[in-house]
Amino acid sequence: MDKYYMGIDVGSVSTNIILMDNQMRVHYKKYLRTQGKPIEKLKEGIKMIVEEIGEVEILGVGATGSGRYLANVIVGADIVKNEITAHAVAGLNFNKNVRTIIEIGGQDSKIIIIRDGIVVDFAMNTVCAAGTGSFLDRQAARLGIDISDFGSLALKSNNPVRIAGRCAVFAESDMIHKQQLGHNQSDIARGLCDALVRNYLSNVGKGKEILEPILFQGGVAANVGIKKAFEETLGKEVIIPENYDVMGAIGAAILAKEEMSKKSKTKFRGFEIHNMDYKVNGFECNGCSNRCEIVEIRDETKILARYGDKCGKWSNFIDNENIKLA
Repeated sequence: MDKYYMGIDVGSVSTNIILMDNQMRVHYKKYLRTQGKPIEKLKEGIKMIVEEIGEVEILGVGATGSGRYLANVIVGADIVKNEITAHAVAGLNFNKNVRTIIEIGGQDSKIIIIRDGIVVDFAMNTVCAAGTGSFLDRQAARLGIDISDFGSLALKSNNPVRIAGRCAVFAESDMIHKQQLGHNQSDIARGLCDALVRNYLSNVGKGKEILEPILFQGGVAANVGIKKAFEETLGKEVIIPENYDVMGAIGAAILAKEEMSKKSKTKFRGFEIHNMDYKVNGFECNGCSNRCEIVEIRDETKILARYGDKCGKWSNFIDNENIKLA
């Protein structure tokens, strides 16, 4: 039976699962749209592994992403790490000399500054949609083109229009105005790519020294128009890793491999978890003025986890499970 380490990255837009061998080669990857149903997508992803490649032995599991604690509860993780750490580990595995990682996903974007193999600085943008993949998705739909054709269309532009990109609302209204003026689609698409890159560099990359080698990770790295806009604006080469879309999950799997060198048995709950029935409830804690929103997950018999509190009143029993959280 084949033996693999599993990496899971649960985000607001996508849920990614990969299987990696002892030589850190990716043998399987699955990119699923989360669609507001992370538990169902996790169960679906686990089920698809069995259906597509058969029974395998899982040596260890790592979880990352905004839904990493949820993934830990449902699947059973040996290590849980934040997205910055996971993307940095994956980037360094791909290119040990990397000094800058640009990561743009569906709902947020990040920059990670690495020097001599160590993360020395980072920044995240989780507020403005104008620097994310969902913004491009919406504008592609408004232009009546498939998002997969957006980048190649932008490369055909000979006279890109300037679109105000500091805010998603202003960018959208400015794009509509440019359409009404009669600018062609390729020039508008290129203008949107340039606007996203300007937004990213002025918000996320502000004050950061962007040095080569530069890796571009995340789903938006598939857009050749964005890659070209970054290269022209920075005047530097931007490298896209082979598995750019699942680098967070790869980093989680690498971290799981490192963690399992100190342990004898994984906490993976088994492939049969796709048959389990999970219920999620939310409630507000009135123990102090923070009034935290607590998320509670149950299976058929017991409470599996509670999280969302700032003080640990509800989630402490997870922290006591000997799992490394960061």
